[in-house]
Amino acid sequence: MKKFVIALLIAMLPVASFAQDAFAKFEDVTEITSIIVNKKMFELMGQVKLDPKDKEGQKYLALVKKLDHLRVFTTSSNKYSGELKNAVTGYLKSHPLEELMRVNEGGQNIKIYIKNGATASQVKELLMFMDGGKSETVLLSLTGNFDLNDLSVLTEKMALPGGEQLKQAAKKQ
Repeated sequence: MKKFVIALLIAMLPVASFAQDAFAKFEDVTEITSIIVNKKMFELMGQVKLDPKDKEGQKYLALVKKLDHLRVFTTSSNKYSGELKNAVTGYLKSHPLEELMRVNEGGQNIKIYIKNGATASQVKELLMFMDGGKSETVLLSLTGNFDLNDLSVLTEKMALPGGEQLKQAAKKQ
């Protein structure tokens, strides 16, 4: 029985690491701008001392402490836009996330997916894909254990692409 459990854990290891590797191939592509923030950076950011009167800054620090990984990929290349779209499609097949919102605005198709946490507003994973058509394509992947309503603070402070769409999604949740 012990050997079976060990074999099962070893078999599941690649599945657990797929989330990290699903989009890793885009990190070093020159036609794709990438922003990768890992848990250690969020931990360091959470140690910053702020004025207790700065309520928005305090909200930002509280959210940062709940995050594990942030990945943002942007490109204007048609080739890599297609590859990002295929990677998202493949990821969603193996990691079923709930579609939270879909927007078609000015030729851009924006889809936001989440994996809920313990409550309806708690999120373990958020995936946003903006298919730019003839403009910029954006893929944003965020993991942790955070409240969807707090994301607007993060998108404003870090000037993340798709911030307005995330604000709308938080309102609809």
